[in-house]
Amino acid sequence: MEEPFAARLKAVRDRIAAATSRAGRAPGSVTLVGVSKTIPAERVREAVAAGLHDLGENRVQEARDKIPAVGPGPRWHLVGSLQGNKAGQAARLFDAVHSIDSVDLLGRLDRAAAAAGRRLAGFVQVALAGEVQKSGVGLDGLDAVLLAAERCEAVQVRGLMLLPPLHEDPERSRPWFRRLRETAEAARTRHPRLGLGDLSMGMSEDFEVAIEEGATHVRVGRALFGDRREDA
Repeated sequence: MEEPFAARLKAVRDRIAAATSRAGRAPGSVTLVGVSKTIPAERVREAVAAGLHDLGENRVQEARDKIPAVGPGPRWHLVGSLQGNKAGQAARLFDAVHSIDSVDLLGRLDRAAAAAGRRLAGFVQVALAGEVQKSGVGLDGLDAVLLAAERCEAVQVRGLMLLPPLHEDPERSRPWFRRLRETAEAARTRHPRLGLGDLSMGMSEDFEVAIEEGATHVRVGRALFGDRREDA
C-alpha cells in the first residue's frame, strides 16, 4: 500500500528540521520545493491540500497545462533549464526561476515579466563542475550576469543555484555545496545591492548535506512523490 503523501511530506520536513538544527540555523529558514515534474495535476492538488506550498517544474510546456489545472495557492518554481524563446511563457507562469544562466536569458525574463506586470525571484545557476551536459554560467561569467541583475526592473536575483555531479553518497556533494556558498559570499561583497542571501541546492539524495552547507531552497521530488519516469 502506498504511503500517504502527508506522511512523506512530514518525514521530509522532519529531516529538514533536523539538518537545520544540526547546522545551528533558525527553524523555518529552508524552503521545501516539491518537484512535481511528470506528476499528474490531481496528485499535485493532493500535495497542496496536504500543505506543500512550493512546487517545482522542469519544463515550461508541462507547467503550461499543469499550473491552471492545479489552481491557485502554491508558488511555482522553474527548476529546469530554460530556453530563451520560452522566457516569455516562463515569466507569466512561474514565481521563481532557478536556472538563469546568461545575461541574455535574464534580460528576456525581465522584459517579459515587466510587460506582464509581474515580479519574479531569480537564481543564477552556476556551473562549478564544468559538466557540459548541464546548464549554468561559469565563474568567469558570473559577474556579468550579476551586473545585469542590478539593472533589472522585474526580476529580483536572490541567490545562486547548483546542480552538483550526481553521486550515491551525499557526502560527495558537500564540497560542491560549500563552494557555492563561498562563491555567493564573495559575490555578495562585489554586488551588495543584490543581497544574494539564497542558495538553491540539494535534491532527494543530498538535501540534508546541502542544508548543513547553507541551502535556503531544496528541490525534492522522489522523496515526496516516489519514483517516476525521471527522478529529482
